[in-house]
Amino acid sequence: MAAQDKYSTEMTELLPEEPEEEGLKVPAQDPIDKKHVRSGIVEGRNAVQEALRAGKTADRLYIQDGLRDPVIGQILSKVKKQGATVSFVKKQQLDQMSETGRHQGVILQCSAYEYADLEEIFRLAEERGEAPFVFLLDEIEDPHNLGAIIRTANLCGAHGVIIPKHRAVGLTATVVKASAGAINYTPVVKVTNIAKTIDELKERGLWFACADMGGEVMYNSDLTGPIGLVIGNEGSGVSRLVREKCDYIVSVPMKGNIDSLNASVAAGVLAYEIVRQRMLKQG
Repeated sequence: MAAQDKYSTEMTELLPEEPEEEGLKVPAQDPIDKKHVRSGIVEGRNAVQEALRAGKTADRLYIQDGLRDPVIGQILSKVKKQGATVSFVKKQQLDQMSETGRHQGVILQCSAYEYADLEEIFRLAEERGEAPFVFLLDEIEDPHNLGAIIRTANLCGAHGVIIPKHRAVGLTATVVKASAGAINYTPVVKVTNIAKTIDELKERGLWFACADMGGEVMYNSDLTGPIGLVIGNEGSGVSRLVREKCDYIVSVPMKGNIDSLNASVAAGVLAYEIVRQRMLKQG
């Protein structure tokens, strides 16, 4: 991965002047705020094209609804090849998202880190001589939660974190910061469909425990062996389809006056119950 200073330099080498499109003036150069580049948000056609040309990994592309022209087509083609999410939104939404005021109908959210693949998780488990232990996150939207979960995954010895491509936060700069460096050691894999990924991993010997308030208390479930811990969305929890794919439905015992834990806190409590059971089994 290129150093940040090198990338910031590359971002200043803009494309030649482009023609005006009907109803949308495209200047020869987009003003690039390096702070926004470092945060992973790139605005404007030239800046987005150059970010992709410089090798940045696209996480999500926002395009003004109804905007169609050759430049947008080129951007779309490059982003889709990377498997990133594309959202067509109203101009008003882009205006609200924009920090430069010159988005020109396109805003790119880049990944602050490269994603791993599933094989990297299994390689890491094999290198350590351990049964695979992974986190699967079903539509976690808060970057602070994702970062905290990656940090917990690293500290409890998990071999990776799996997140969905859609309706979830990716590896933004905020996530990287919240992970407190754990992102450098814990593989994060982005998949198209969490439910299908569970099926694939079951074929490789993993069992899955889903966090849900209505489940069996975690102390009463056997959480040893190859396992995936499934944590759901901050508001709606684990989706029905994903929940049905899981082998165990487990809960954290709660004695207070409220009925739920923060997603990252619940992930931490359940993860360390897995660690405890593994340690006991090892003797």
